[in-house]
Amino acid sequence: MAEKRQALLIFSKPPIPGMVKTRLTQAHGGFLTDEQAAQFFKLSLYDVAEASMQALMELQAENDALVAADPTADRIRYDFFVSTTPAQNLELMRQTFDAIGPWPMEIHYITDEGATFDDHFDDAFRQIFAMGYEHIVSVGGDIPTMPKSHVTQAFQWLDYYRSLGTPGFVCAPCQECGTSLVGFSCDTPINHQGVYYNTNGVAALDAYMAKTAAMGIPVSYFAPIADIDEKVDLAHAISCMNAIAQAARYQHELFVPHRVLNWVNFMGITVSTPPNEEHDPRQYIDS
Repeated sequence: MAEKRQALLIFSKPPIPGMVKTRLTQAHGGFLTDEQAAQFFKLSLYDVAEASMQALMELQAENDALVAADPTADRIRYDFFVSTTPAQNLELMRQTFDAIGPWPMEIHYITDEGATFDDHFDDAFRQIFAMGYEHIVSVGGDIPTMPKSHVTQAFQWLDYYRSLGTPGFVCAPCQECGTSLVGFSCDTPINHQGVYYNTNGVAALDAYMAKTAAMGIPVSYFAPIADIDEKVDLAHAISCMNAIAQAARYQHELFVPHRVLNWVNFMGITVSTPPNEEHDPRQYIDS
């Protein structure tokens, strides 16, 4: 029986006012103060972390049951990582999570370095793979509507591609041609170079697809998850979170981002849209 290790990575800055979610602030066309934007991001980070941990614990329980039924089956350990930068912010990130602890899983902290976002992302992946991890799935801290199923299916697809002998790639787009979830295996012939720090005008998702196509890497695609940068993104997320909260009464597998929702209600933020007064009699259909 072999033991494998797989990692969920949140790649994030600490929630420092004036450093995160600045496009939500009044100085950049939004409606929040720097402190409010940082508080929103911190609560989103907490909700994403909890949803991710729940997904990992479900995967762990499935593997534990499999090994109990078949002692020859591979044992898998799922771990949770947070990577931040610069190094002096690591203790602040640790304090951020410890402030509402304890968490249901141990949190492993690393710092990433580089000249560009792509370098930092590569450095975080490289460090975790060097520890002996087989797969890494990375999610953003600003996607409170992320379904737990995205995380579980991401690892399952990477396991499937590995079983075929062709290490793969998994992704979920955001709403602006970028990505909210990215994952691949230690021997998948891909990196993040030229994806986010792109001087040719190629969108991040397209850049990943060009890399996977060129190398013949199998890809799994999941439904888009909107990240939250602008006030319209926040409005969209609020409507979705309210729908998730209502649907979760019946779809018990859904994760409700309760911290962000409670903050939205506390702040008195409501979503509105211009009235639609267009007369649309559908005469061609009705007749």
